[in-house]
Amino acid sequence: MERQVVAEESKLCRKLGVFMRKCVFGILSVGVIPNHIAFILDGNRRFAKKHNLAGEGAGHRAGFFTLMSLLKYCAELSVRYVSIYAFSIDNFKRTQNEIRYLMDLMLEKMELLLREDGFLSKHGVRVCFIGNLGLVSEPIRVTAEKVMRATSKNTRIVILICLAYSSTEEIVHTVEETCLVTKKTQPQAFKPRNPQNDVTEDADEHKNKEKNTIKLVDLEKHMYMGVYPDPDILIRTSGENRLSNFLIWQSSNCMLYAPAALWPEIGLRHLIWAILNFQRHHAYLEKKKKQL
Repeated sequence: MERQVVAEESKLCRKLGVFMRKCVFGILSVGVIPNHIAFILDGNRRFAKKHNLAGEGAGHRAGFFTLMSLLKYCAELSVRYVSIYAFSIDNFKRTQNEIRYLMDLMLEKMELLLREDGFLSKHGVRVCFIGNLGLVSEPIRVTAEKVMRATSKNTRIVILICLAYSSTEEIVHTVEETCLVTKKTQPQAFKPRNPQNDVTEDADEHKNKEKNTIKLVDLEKHMYMGVYPDPDILIRTSGENRLSNFLIWQSSNCMLYAPAALWPEIGLRHLIWAILNFQRHHAYLEKKKKQL
């Protein structure tokens, strides 16, 4: 009997929490809701140490449940895109045991999403993996492709998981791809200059200068993030005010928020505060974007 009462109270509390969350989200929706929120998941290991959690990767497992909660909140708020800095290229410098464990954990969670796609289907989540996937193992790469195919028809929210990613590598990749395409379509742009023909060539060079110039739009369409909008808010947990080579190109005009909470500790109140700050500065941010 006592257990039944406790269960009923727990159920009532959950319903009350959902109702209050809907009320808060309704108020937030009066203002501008960010189209794209990016997260740097910092502090998993410190969380495990802080709470004396036993077992390898206990902090990362706790962080996964935090991620699922935040994705649910973003979907309920109608945030269209969410980017997750899951594993950077610099993370390959960690110990082999830690890398192996993180990759195994990632593979485990991806396979779980494939087996139990209720969460993804319920919230209309489409998952895309961004980065140099050639650097990860074949099982990770193959499973990532399966997740992308399985969720390709979902349209409510797009989750961009940045795996084996860094901004510098993305920029190098972009320049290489842009030059390769330009060389194929405009070979004259790459011909060596002949000093003896400068007089006759100057007129043609001036005429074709604009045609042969690599423009900003040419670069951006070859970026990993090229088909997605720039983030409106970038949140990095654990109080660190560094981008750590994440979306450097795309974050020049977005709000930066660095709560002191470690990643597994971040919650609804942090997300609400970030959105309120974004709404307060939205007019200024839009003005800066138009000046570019």
